Amino acid sequence: MDQYHQTILILFSLPIYLFFIPLELLLSHFNGWKLYTFKETMMNIYLNIVNFGVDISLRAVALFVLVFFAQHKLPIAYNPFWYWFLLFICEDFLFWLEHVVDHHVRVFWAVHVTHHSSPEYNLSTGFRSSVFMPFYRYLYFIPLALLGFRPVDILFMYAITQLYGILVHTQALKQVPKWIGYILVTPAHHRVHHASNTCYLDKNMGMALIIWDRIFGTFQDELPNEPIRYGIVKPLDDAHHPTHIIFHEWQAIGQDLRKPTTLANKIRYLIKPPGWSHDGSTQTAKQMRNDLSQKQ
Repeated sequence: MDQYHQTILILFSLPIYLFFIPLELLLSHFNGWKLYTFKETMMNIYLNIVNFGVDISLRAVALFVLVFFAQHKLPIAYNPFWYWFLLFICEDFLFWLEHVVDHHVRVFWAVHVTHHSSPEYNLSTGFRSSVFMPFYRYLYFIPLALLGFRPVDILFMYAITQLYGILVHTQALKQVPKWIGYILVTPAHHRVHHASNTCYLDKNMGMALIIWDRIFGTFQDELPNEPIRYGIVKPLDDAHHPTHIIFHEWQAIGQDLRKPTTLANKIRYLIKPPGWSHDGSTQTAKQMRNDLSQKQ
């Protein structure tokens, strides 16, 4: 990424570090919200640092792949406005698609689950990265290179939308004007996404735009009679162990693969949604919601 793009990213990201997080900390302290604990905040920072190291080491690979496909781009001419507008729209949709896959294919959930594992929800949770996502995230952006968007601009736009994605990790802002919530992901929308309540599982996958969830049926409002429980359905026993927090779902997959069952079922343990089991001993989010609806 060139110096111009880096300068813009710094200008956009500094307020998060210097203003918004300190403000949320102060509001939490003086209002007795107890949004932050030391251990969880340190875990968020640790996971972000590890992710940053992986991301930096693979950035040249990502750029090489995107540059390769950009050489075979379609001959499309954009004016500057439509270039950036369409890049934003297309990239946000591809993130939504990646996010859906991360939640519905277990091997990808094993990567993504670290971001959801905290029982707390604050701006520092936005830095709680899915450590190994840089290994495959850039593959989703290949269509953008083929459509004629410059690889450096693709990576830049993703970084910008990620900054917005961090800002919605807050409980301090309860509501925004309704019209905003029809278009953009709001803190209320993303609070739902981080909930472990059955009715909230696998909802509101968007990074910046909520329109994809509204179009494809993954939207869910925050319900006044359903207080959010943050974290994952089965909380971790050792939530602050530096390697367990990253590899616990991989360990669970390994246990399932050792079960006495068919090869086809072993493959299903890798590609089916989290919670799938060949004997019905555990349930997917969809199965849990079906059971809940039958009981109501």
